[in-house]
Amino acid sequence: MAKDKTVFYCQSCGYQSPRWLGKCPDCGAWNTLLEERIEGQTRWAARDVSAATLPQRLGDVRSSSESRTPTGLDEFDRVLGGGVVPGSLVLIGGDPGIGKSTLLLQALDTFRGGTTLYVSGEESASQIKMRADRLGIAAQHIILLAETAFEDILRHAEAIKPAAIVIDSIQTVYTARVAAAPGSVSQIREVAAQLMFYAKRSNVTVFVIGHVTKEGAIAGPRVLEHIVDTVLYFEGDKSHAFRLLRAVKNRFGGTDEMGVFEMKGAGLAQVENPSGLFLSERPEGATGSAVVAAQEGMRPILVELQALVSPSYLGTARRMALGVDPNRVSLLLAILEKRAGLQLAGQDVYVNVVGGMRMEEPAMDLGIVAAVVSSFRERAIDSSTVIFGEVGLAGEVRGVQQAALRIREAQKMGFRRCLLPKRNEELLKREATEFALEQIGVAHVAEILEHL
Repeated sequence: MAKDKTVFYCQSCGYQSPRWLGKCPDCGAWNTLLEERIEGQTRWAARDVSAATLPQRLGDVRSSSESRTPTGLDEFDRVLGGGVVPGSLVLIGGDPGIGKSTLLLQALDTFRGGTTLYVSGEESASQIKMRADRLGIAAQHIILLAETAFEDILRHAEAIKPAAIVIDSIQTVYTARVAAAPGSVSQIREVAAQLMFYAKRSNVTVFVIGHVTKEGAIAGPRVLEHIVDTVLYFEGDKSHAFRLLRAVKNRFGGTDEMGVFEMKGAGLAQVENPSGLFLSERPEGATGSAVVAAQEGMRPILVELQALVSPSYLGTARRMALGVDPNRVSLLLAILEKRAGLQLAGQDVYVNVVGGMRMEEPAMDLGIVAAVVSSFRERAIDSSTVIFGEVGLAGEVRGVQQAALRIREAQKMGFRRCLLPKRNEELLKREATEFALEQIGVAHVAEILEHL
């Protein structure tokens, strides 16, 4: 029988070392290597060859589309790709108190696939009941279980045979197979692997809640995200009521969709019209304010982008951006100086996407340029104007995808004028796509000074 040995695991990335190190050589994190004991005996039993899956030719495999079960929350289903796939393992991460447990409890309430099991390692059944009463949930198909031992959870699950299981959270669950503390790398990796095996063989959908670190990444080894089928991030600023659900990995759907929720006293409310919500408090006649037609998956969203340009009294002007890439903002400011002749070297520039949104797509470029020019020239942009387009280093305005969807959303919200790339305007004319609002094609950033 092999002897037990001691190793040091990095709690951030899972790096293994035979001795303690102050800094992880793999991820560079400090003071993250903790000692764990590994049992010498083999924990995995040999599998019967007769019961193993036989190899098949690709042409002989019968193709079948995965059936999905809607959760009842349209915004949740949108991010999942149309509903949950039976037998899938879904990981949901987010900051503490952002609403992960509330979201999944509401999803189980509207879930119509059958009996569901909610396992909590952080709260008792009575505490979960208090939250359910506040949310107005009294569903009889939800079974509560306050347990942290994985073997006991599995025994109850096999007896109840639920259609979906929620584990809140995976950092609190431990298995007797591993001689390590709950929440350690070994425990998280083992529990996640066993949950994956259970989900696949029983065809039960398993939702797992994961804690996040200070940097916003899911705590534990990165292998955890590789094991699961879907990784969702529930994000938002606690000072705002908006909550955004994004997918960063999805084996059964796309990762470009976004779900929008609003946190209220009675729980999370779905936002069917995010554009109207984000533009509800837009100031009239304010300089530096521009409305940009962004795109999240197949959903167009109108957001307000604000810029403030003021003289700098320091040796180096400040550049600050919230909701957009700060490096992208610096690049656009350099383009305005070089290609449009604006003297921004001695100006402090602040850019913010209102509502706590974070937008990464290049179509925001023209909106950032317009907001900066508006604040610098002290001239307000017409409140009925919407803007979108990508800006290149030569100052050219490049076309973007889904221009018709963006214009249609702006027209629905009552906008009468649209500044868009010249190429998109020509393509819409060629396709004979007509809209009620005026379309103004822009080929260079210098032209936007004239139109604004």
